[in-house]
Amino acid sequence: MRTKYSILNIATGIGSQIVITLLSFVSRTIFIQFLGAEYLGVNGLFGNILGMLSLAEAGIGSAIIYNLYKPMSDNDTEKINVLMKFYRKAYIFISFIVILLGISLIPFLPFITGNSHIENITLIYIIFLVNTASSYLFQHKISFLNVAQKGYIVTAAYTVSSIFSILIKWGILFFTKSFILYLLVDIIMTIGTSFILTGIVNKKYPFLTRNTKSKLDKATKSNIVTNVKALILHNIGGYAVFGTDNILIASFINLKAVGLYSNYYMLFNLCRTFINQIFDNINYSVGNLVASESKEKVYSVFKVMMFFNFWIYSFFATFLYVIIEPFIKLWIGPEYLMGKGVLIILLLNFYVSGMRRSITMVKTTSGIFHEDRYAPFFEAGVNLFSSIVLVHYFGIAGIFLGTFISTLLVPFWISPYLVYKKVFDINLTGYFKRYLLYFLLFMIVAEITSLTCSIFPSENLLYLLLKMILSLVIPNVIFLVIFKKTEEFTYLSKIIGQYSMKTWLKFRSYKNFTHVKHKTY
Repeated sequence: MRTKYSILNIATGIGSQIVITLLSFVSRTIFIQFLGAEYLGVNGLFGNILGMLSLAEAGIGSAIIYNLYKPMSDNDTEKINVLMKFYRKAYIFISFIVILLGISLIPFLPFITGNSHIENITLIYIIFLVNTASSYLFQHKISFLNVAQKGYIVTAAYTVSSIFSILIKWGILFFTKSFILYLLVDIIMTIGTSFILTGIVNKKYPFLTRNTKSKLDKATKSNIVTNVKALILHNIGGYAVFGTDNILIASFINLKAVGLYSNYYMLFNLCRTFINQIFDNINYSVGNLVASESKEKVYSVFKVMMFFNFWIYSFFATFLYVIIEPFIKLWIGPEYLMGKGVLIILLLNFYVSGMRRSITMVKTTSGIFHEDRYAPFFEAGVNLFSSIVLVHYFGIAGIFLGTFISTLLVPFWISPYLVYKKVFDINLTGYFKRYLLYFLLFMIVAEITSLTCSIFPSENLLYLLLKMILSLVIPNVIFLVIFKKTEEFTYLSKIIGQYSMKTWLKFRSYKNFTHVKHKTY
């Protein structure tokens, strides 16, 4: 059942992302045409600032979700209800705190945005703030659907909402060129979609609407408090590493540079979003697995996840390496390129941070938050110091190089160490041997694909499409030839094959039923 729901959620997520991606490219093109690179910079900058304010969430959601796995597995509706009530109160408080913190930053906006010529910058910031704060009011119900492995419902709702949102934004830019109206659409869609999902949750799980006088037991409350304290540190450190790039670029370079980076970030983030559709949905199944299976079973599944983690991130990194520059050149022009050196560092960050997904998934679902609570601060310190120093020597590339250095010095080894020690109880050497093998193979495959595609010029759409096809085929064929007889590949093939067959049989059964019904009438 865990596998069935995981694959259903993944399939729905990927289908949704394909639709949204196609619309997003057209939307970004229209945005650049009507508003320009500086507005793109404001978009990215305020996104980073509000990411900082979202630290008020402090991992409360992750801590409570971890505590939901066991009662969900045991169908303990009373315990679930108590946790969800606590969850709701926590997020209402968080929303209030985000608004207060956001308002307190308004006097500093002129220093952050520098010599921007954008009008109504304070009003734009307030709209961003309201959208962020309002999203927390319904988050507890939406998260419950994911824990219940019904993430495909959330995906479907947000897909429809995103389509309407993008279409309305097109019209606003085309007829009014108003960035403020453009942003207001997000608030309306966020609240509207959240209302709909809340109604679905209440209908599917009516016990969540019951009043309960029960309170959290001391052990659970203590666990949540301990984990939240640790996650506060993790979130602050994580933001300082990954959430400050646009602020540093705006401060040390300019807002236009933030706009240039935002195009690269969008393309990288589209790939991450595709991948997240898979891993985020697997995450809840792994949580259930950790809560109910032996460490040997968890370890065997982890090896499969790490293998899949490598395959998918190596493929996407290779694809981006070959495609991103010719794509941007044809899409919006060569003046929006940032250089090969910047691209390579961004790709290394993408791959190294991405390869942490499988180990972090086991770490989080096992409730390991407290043990490495200070590590993110050290990582953040290294990142900020090295980024600020290196930006003076390498420009924008130095900021991203600082992120890469800090990642290698801290989370690259500490997360595997804790998981192998506390969850698997085995030696860590095998993990790094496997990681090194995967990395070398990724580098070789990326270079083979790049050299093959370099035969063709990048001046027209036809050659770009040919490069895209080769970038899709070459890495996957090489991986298939190398890994087709391994246990990990066999396990994945079996799961995908079984689910595909079940889906096909259900489709045939439904088709035959409707055919017979049609003949009857």
